[in-house]
Amino acid sequence: MLTTEEIIKKVRELEIKSKKITTHLFTGEYHSAFKGKGMSFREVREYYAGDDVRFIDWNVSARLSHPFTKVFEEERELTVMLMIDTSASNLFGTVAKQKKDLIVEMAAVLAFSAISNKDKVGCIFFSDKMDKYIAPKKGRQHALYIVRELLTMEATKKGTNLDAAIKFFSRSVKQRSIAFILSDFIATGYDDDLKVIGNKHDVIGIRVYDKMDMQLPDAGLLQVQDAETGNTKWIDSSSALVRYNYQQHFMQQSEVSKNYFRKAGAELLHVRTDDDYVKILQKFFIKRS
Repeated sequence: MLTTEEIIKKVRELEIKSKKITTHLFTGEYHSAFKGKGMSFREVREYYAGDDVRFIDWNVSARLSHPFTKVFEEERELTVMLMIDTSASNLFGTVAKQKKDLIVEMAAVLAFSAISNKDKVGCIFFSDKMDKYIAPKKGRQHALYIVRELLTMEATKKGTNLDAAIKFFSRSVKQRSIAFILSDFIATGYDDDLKVIGNKHDVIGIRVYDKMDMQLPDAGLLQVQDAETGNTKWIDSSSALVRYNYQQHFMQQSEVSKNYFRKAGAELLHVRTDDDYVKILQKFFIKRS
């Protein structure tokens, strides 16, 4: 458990890191990747050569005997919702960092990207049930509050009820939003509700996984434990068949989540704990814009 001083220090570190990433790497990319609600009229000004003739205000032009054009601006304000999986399986990690650490970092970067673009950001924490809901708001203090909650949210031995979290999001968030779901997606049966929110919201899943989620080392007899149920069993990792079956199970889980997101018209990114998540996010933003 982190002390208050450690939490304050860690929040500050994450803010500095996130701002650095947002300023140097996401300048323009985040803004371009997510469109606002449309265009709104701002003002009328004199027409200059090269302006779009479709926007000439003929009434004002006739009144002042000189061409004037309408100026529009993007209605920018967006709502970003972060749906954070706090189940126990995210405490796992063998390279670089735990899945939970990676989720916290990425969520902090997304929160500060939203805030720096003057968008609202909110958060839903879930495991086998709804753990916490933070309503979307603007401002640095609100982003810092979210990051503090991310750091202090304890993952106990709990399973993942992604469907319940999606249902809660659907009921609670009425305005069209950008919803990032950060999870290892060790869950099934959430496809129907994912389609419902996919029809209304811009949904992006970020599947976080560890090298050993995918591949067992050849290390002889191993005792493994299911983090979410506490059940333990012995497996012979020196058996090629055991290692193959383990990998196949991971690939099947990947295929399930991939199909769910595709059918919902949503997008799914895959990030490993030793990946450069900044490059993955940046590539995704550029592709979208």
